[in-house]
Amino acid sequence: MIKIAPSILGADPLNLERDVRKAEASGCDWLHVDVMDAHFVPNLAFSPDVVRGLRKITALPLDVHLMMDHPESMLEAFIRAGADRITIHTEIGPALPECLKQIRSAGLPAGLALRPGTPLDTVTPWLDQTDLVLAMTVEPGFGGQKLDEHVLGKIRALKAMGYPGEIEADGGIREDNLPLLVRQGLTVAVMGTALFGAEDMKASIRRLHDLCPGE
Repeated sequence: MIKIAPSILGADPLNLERDVRKAEASGCDWLHVDVMDAHFVPNLAFSPDVVRGLRKITALPLDVHLMMDHPESMLEAFIRAGADRITIHTEIGPALPECLKQIRSAGLPAGLALRPGTPLDTVTPWLDQTDLVLAMTVEPGFGGQKLDEHVLGKIRALKAMGYPGEIEADGGIREDNLPLLVRQGLTVAVMGTALFGAEDMKASIRRLHDLCPGE
């Protein structure tokens, strides 16, 4: 079954605990936490303290996505705060291998993310050191954008090469396009606005699971 991971970027920041509890009660699988440093992307969001607070109120796996120029400076803080898995970006450059090693040495699954315009071959040398690949289906930084269908080829290629880890996508995913993504090989769907803005989140998540029940 496809895993549904509501992104707290789409929650009400003044009622974050309420919305997280609602997401958990609605039957989602993970909780996605987008961390932004206002440099790697033009937005600022979520510190280790937020992850620590989330850990106290939910048993959901915390899927932490570091959209940062220098994630190495904050990895230990997010590990200690209670992240269940941590994803960094392939675009960060030389720090990449050491970051992956640090995450996995802490006993956490390590993920690699790439922007829509970044070629998949920047990730392939590291696939044996990752547990998840996150294909951004919009330019990272803000919610509510339209899915870039050119990214589907990356998801399809990962599946074709037999990548054994999770294949995740984030950005513009909705009920009407999720089945297409799953057919390409998607295993984890990150959704913010489409879930937190739904009239009935529980019914929405149930429909999403029913749409893509797996083989």
